[in-house]
Formats: sequence, C-alpha cells, structure tokens
Amino acid sequence: MNFTRADIPEVIICEPIVHGDHRGYFVETFKENTLKEFLGFKINFCQDNESKSSFGVLRGLHYQLPPFAQTKLVRVVKGSVLDVAVDIRVGSPTFGKYVAIELNEENKRQLLIPRGFAHGYMVLSDEAVFTYKVDSYYSPKCDRGIAFDDANIGIDWQIEHSRLQLSDKDMKQPLLKDVDELFEYGVDYYA
Repeated sequence: MNFTRADIPEVIICEPIVHGDHRGYFVETFKENTLKEFLGFKINFCQDNESKSSFGVLRGLHYQLPPFAQTKLVRVVKGSVLDVAVDIRVGSPTFGKYVAIELNEENKRQLLIPRGFAHGYMVLSDEAVFTYKVDSYYSPKCDRGIAFDDANIGIDWQIEHSRLQLSDKDMKQPLLKDVDELFEYGVDYYA
C-alpha cells in the first residue's frame, strides 16, 4: 500500500498494489501495521459499511461529534464516485477547504478521512458500490451535516444540480458558517 498526503495533509490517499494476470487480480485493501507505520498511531476500526447508489446520488456532507467522531477509510468496489472531505476544524489553516478525488473500481484508490472532517460523495457512474471502515459507531445524537452546496466551500460535484438525487436530510443541512458544533484545530481527537 502506498500513502500520499492530499492538499490538506491530514487527508490520506491510499493506493494499493494490485497483483493481476489473465485470471483477475488480488489486492490488499487494508493492512493495520502499514497504516500505523505511516500515521504514527493506530486507528481502531470497529465497523465496515456498504452502500449501493445510482448515478447522481449525493450523500453528505456528514460528520459525527465527539465522543463518536469518526475516521473513515473509504473505497469503491463497483463504479465511480467523486469523494470529498471538508476541513471543519475551527482555526485550521485549511478550514472550509476540501479535497476531492475520484475513487473507482479501476484505480482502487481509497481515501482516509480523519476526525475533524465532513465527508460526502457523488456517484458518477450508472451505479456504485461504496464501502468504508469507521473507528466509532454511529450515534444519532452526534450526527451532523453541512450543506453540500455551500457556496463558501464551493465544491464542484461534476454533475448538474438538476440531476442530483439527495435525501431530505441532506437537502436541509446548514451552511458551514451557521454551524456551531464543529471541531477545534490542534485538539487530538484520537487521545
């Protein structure tokens, strides 16, 4: 597994080594000791999730507050998505900025999204199967979100607004400037 820091260095692009031949391929999608060596600390993933969505489905931007803040390791098994992580750490030099990367079944890239970031993705293919690991369980009382179309963040989702498919919940999320429950830059949310 090769790791690269994104433009926001806390977000990590993970590129597995693919071993392929005429029969197909083999790839290690997660190796705890390799990730720990790169990060300098261990992330204790506790749950794997999977979703299936069709073209134009936008899920996000979501995050959970402490004590149920989540790190996510996301990947696409089938299809293609634009995956986005937004820095929501007040005081961060990259507060309100985002990383966007295409994840698909061909490039097999993964994105490690740390605590302190909101996450969302847009399905670019006819259908996509999206899987991810989390290091904390879902908590309805800690579940929060930010508007996917916040002009101050300015995410280019690569699809016309009229073609988007969103949940009622995601259509009603507040702008980042109106959110008062965020993370603080410099706080170790892994301690």
